[in-house]
Amino acid sequence: MSRPPLTQQATPKQAPAHELARVSSRGLAVRSAALIRRGLRDLARDSNWLIRKVFQGPVTQAAVSPDGQVCTISPQVRQGAHSLTLFDVERCVPTLTLSLTAEIDDPDEVNPPARFAWSPDGRYLLRARGSRGSELQLFDLQAKTFSGVFGNFAHTPSFIAWSPSAAFVASSTRGRSASLDLWQMHLPSTAPGDAVAKRVQQLGVPDWIEPRSADGESSEAGRFSGYGRIMFSPDERHIAATVEIGGEWADDLIVFLDVATLQKKSVFEAQGRITDLAWSNDGQRLVYCSAGQAYGIDPLSAESSVLPFGGEQCAWHPHLPICLFYSSLLRSSAKGRLFLADMNRISVFDEYPAEDVLNLRWSADGSKAYAISSDGLAYIYEPELL
Repeated sequence: MSRPPLTQQATPKQAPAHELARVSSRGLAVRSAALIRRGLRDLARDSNWLIRKVFQGPVTQAAVSPDGQVCTISPQVRQGAHSLTLFDVERCVPTLTLSLTAEIDDPDEVNPPARFAWSPDGRYLLRARGSRGSELQLFDLQAKTFSGVFGNFAHTPSFIAWSPSAAFVASSTRGRSASLDLWQMHLPSTAPGDAVAKRVQQLGVPDWIEPRSADGESSEAGRFSGYGRIMFSPDERHIAATVEIGGEWADDLIVFLDVATLQKKSVFEAQGRITDLAWSNDGQRLVYCSAGQAYGIDPLSAESSVLPFGGEQCAWHPHLPICLFYSSLLRSSAKGRLFLADMNRISVFDEYPAEDVLNLRWSADGSKAYAISSDGLAYIYEPELL
């Protein structure tokens, strides 16, 4: 956005360096308004964290967009339909409500799938239907319209991820027909009825996994059980994908795939069940959370290091070596905590108590971070300068 002119004259004169120039009071007021509002708010608080009651919980699915919009689905069914509602985190008001046909969740799903995925610019929302023969539904929230569906999955996708440019979407599924699918997006479609996405690659059961079941365990223990969390690298050249292994005490794998072909580049064996992962802003590191502990990986060497703090969810800053974590497992407190870590020094520098967090997200410009809880609380990290 270009700045407004400093004077009301069509061709302002250049004032000498030692003189004061007359400027428009309106121009200064417009530019100063946001700073004044922010300053007044900062004077009234002694923490970098703001707490907002955004919606009435509890809910099991919620996702926050890069511009501070939260989507939820009500657990109640009214007149044969669920309600998908968007809320503004800052103003704590609903901005849009859509009526969705009520569905029966897939009984083979052990863990609730990631139902939502926001596009990087916050304009589009993908939603995975929770039923057999499910599909991905695309909503254009700028136009407030339903844009179409794609995919035909035997089980509800366990996770959905947009590429940083929104050119691609990756989806993962569990079960006997598990697959990792790469979709090329057409946003917006050129005409009504056009396909909104085209599958360009698919990865089924990996041929490089050998069963590792032990005596006394079930037949599924130690075997491939599906794909979990997935994330594109910042340059869109690679995908980090969780390969889930069956069995109560099994360790999941992280595979690094080439985006163009979905060919395996390297594989790393994690410790326990992976609950989240995040690429660094420069694509040189990966953080993952497993069994309540946070770890770091060098994707090139696949060497891992244990980080000196726990974590179940993580979100890396879009421009800085800073990572936001959530951990519900604290020995010294009945509550969990949100905290930020300097990933160069590997040290925590800010934290706040929190419970039942469902989703973490940085704003597109990195000036804020959002965390949404199941009971409708929004935790907003907004430091004085970041």
